[in-house]
Amino acid sequence: MTQTFKFDSLWHGFHLTTMHQGQYHNIEDAAIGVVGEHIAWIGKHADLTNYSTDESHDLGGGWVTPGLIDCHTHLVFGGNRANEFEQRLNGVSYQEIAAQGGGIASSVKSTREESHQELFESGKRRLISLLKDGVTSLEIKSGYGLSLEHEIKMLEVAKELAAAFPADIKTTCLAAHALPPEYKGRSDDYIEHLCDEVLPKIAELGIADAVDAFCEGIGFSPAQVEKYFKVAKKLGLPVKLHAEQLSSLGGTTLAARYQALSADHLEFITEDDVAAMAESGTVAVILPGAYFTLKETQKPPIDLLRRYKVPMAIATDANPGTSPALSLRLMMNMACTLFGLTPEEALAGTTTHAAKALGLAESHGELAVGKLADFVCWDVESPGELSYWLGGNLMKSRIKSGALANV
Repeated sequence: MTQTFKFDSLWHGFHLTTMHQGQYHNIEDAAIGVVGEHIAWIGKHADLTNYSTDESHDLGGGWVTPGLIDCHTHLVFGGNRANEFEQRLNGVSYQEIAAQGGGIASSVKSTREESHQELFESGKRRLISLLKDGVTSLEIKSGYGLSLEHEIKMLEVAKELAAAFPADIKTTCLAAHALPPEYKGRSDDYIEHLCDEVLPKIAELGIADAVDAFCEGIGFSPAQVEKYFKVAKKLGLPVKLHAEQLSSLGGTTLAARYQALSADHLEFITEDDVAAMAESGTVAVILPGAYFTLKETQKPPIDLLRRYKVPMAIATDANPGTSPALSLRLMMNMACTLFGLTPEEALAGTTTHAAKALGLAESHGELAVGKLADFVCWDVESPGELSYWLGGNLMKSRIKSGALANV
């Protein structure tokens, strides 16, 4: 007996690529049947013969992919650092700018001074740019408050953005981003403060989905980060880490030891780091925007990550200082042109692997029965065009949880 399907909505009039297991799996003249917020059927439209649907949507051609996922952003912050951009172009290094009170410390000052509503309004503008670029899920980190009051303010703003827009937003507490001015010269004391007061309160309020830190010479040492991670784990919060961006400190191996969701940047990772990631299942998040903006020359070892089969995600790292990037598709192109990823790897890095980096692999990141009905229809002739074009408006339709959600 032939099965009869009953859909809330049927979407057709396109080709699609499922990105199952991070690879192109193309279906021409495809259809997607949705029940509630999830995919109930997917395949060639001609193969769907016995069905009824409350709504039918012809998307009028193009290619459908899973909704893009930006798994590393700092979208909520005060002010901007365009002046530091000019400084760097005049030869001043990121480390020198940080030593002068610039860098993260500058954004901390602006973020503390701005009101809750001001942060929401500026974050909203940046979020809309990402959504118009095909993003359906993303992460927003704190880390420019660096005090309990202001870290809470940032995370609450991120939660309000999630409530106001058709996007899934994961929030990450990045309180160990930099040393706040009131703790100058007392980094161990600041870590104690985070462990004893900040992380427990953040966990109590339930406003963070994960915990992050900046493990670097201008950030925090592996020993300090480990202390911070131990508390996060006790509080039931998964961890991730900014690691090996400017030097090799073994932060990536530390992150892997704590089963981190991801280690991000990774220009200076070693083979031992990569092996540790492969064993722990930690995702490598590649951030070409920061590499490009800082005019770095040390590239992440892509071939080494491939050899160990470490999943590679790609993100904007949207932030006011080192990656003022508001296009995930542009980051896909940069990952290809600067680091040598293929367009297929780039699309996997912004769908399947990005979902894993946010702990969403069970529900997001590919088009399959049972997955959330998050997908985008693009005005392209092949999925590879998403990494080919530099800018431009390629998105035709954005479907979030089974509903049309253009912005």
